[in-house]
Amino acid sequence: MATLRGRERADYVVGMFGRISGRYDLLNALMSGGRHHTWRRKALALALDGLKAEGPALDLAAGTLDFPLDAADWGEWVATDFSAPMLKIGVDKLHRANRVDRVGVALSDAHTLPFKDDSFALVTVGFGMRNFIDGPAALAEIGRVLRPGGRLVVLDIFSARGAGPVAGLFAFAFRAVAPVLGLVFAGDRDAYTYLPESAVGFTYDGLASDMGAAGLERIDGRRLAFGSVAILVGERPATGPA
Repeated sequence: MATLRGRERADYVVGMFGRISGRYDLLNALMSGGRHHTWRRKALALALDGLKAEGPALDLAAGTLDFPLDAADWGEWVATDFSAPMLKIGVDKLHRANRVDRVGVALSDAHTLPFKDDSFALVTVGFGMRNFIDGPAALAEIGRVLRPGGRLVVLDIFSARGAGPVAGLFAFAFRAVAPVLGLVFAGDRDAYTYLPESAVGFTYDGLASDMGAAGLERIDGRRLAFGSVAILVGERPATGPA
């Protein structure tokens, strides 16, 4: 399934996330050992440290809206995703957390964002960048909607290649266990075979290079989970285009 390309892959991913939306949060907790909320808070702390741009935040590939929910009371948010079932679950969570007035929600493709230039001080992408059909195109759109001095923070699963033997063992275990968990708890082995496979070839250094090519600077990062999960932060220059 990792060999799917272009529109075929996009259609598969949209359908897959719709199918697993009802069990997505549970499987995230199981596969991360309950650490994914902590990782998001670490990502936000890194992105917000010294952030000079002011304005709202945009969460892309927002899924069930964990980034805005894990941001406590920081600022106003817009959350977008291409899966309506995932967003619906996120909106229900916003209501339960009494935060619905702080987060706007929109169905949108990250490659063609429906926002004006220089709209956001912060853009977050949690476990979604590796699923984008055209990463450089999505990064160009992110650079367009970021305000000068604004930041992009990406939290994702990466290929363990070059990250050491422990990371390789962790990645192997993830590929072996995820389909079983998907079958048992979501009734969908195929989706949870695809998700670990989607990290193959998606590297920390490669994303850092793509972020730089998109005009972002001051790129910094942190490796987590023995190097198989990582945070990357890049900043739009304070002057000039991204």
